[in-house]
Amino acid sequence: MNSVNPDRVEECRRQMVKEDEYDDMSMIFNMFADSTRLKIMSALFTAELCVSDLASLLQMSQSAISHQLASLKKTKLVKSRKIGKLVYYSMADEHIKNMYRMALEHIHE
Repeated sequence: MNSVNPDRVEECRRQMVKEDEYDDMSMIFNMFADSTRLKIMSALFTAELCVSDLASLLQMSQSAISHQLASLKKTKLVKSRKIGKLVYYSMADEHIKNMYRMALEHIHE
């Protein structure tokens, strides 16, 4: 038995976003799929930090931290600013913090 409700299907179709927007959202959600990136984001919600700070905090190599920061920066979740030879990282905006909090709240329910 195949009973399609054309009105509901059409309503859903109208509410869907463009294909490239799904691709962009998928990339953002992918950033949340790695525990190291989540730890980096958590730290950057608190303070602006350099790679050395993050490596010390997470007890990881600077190379591993830099690799994860590159991914976060590529998806525009993290921004950076340079002071002399040091590069400091911070979260790009509050939207990501809200997504992080919502995920944390969800697992605590």
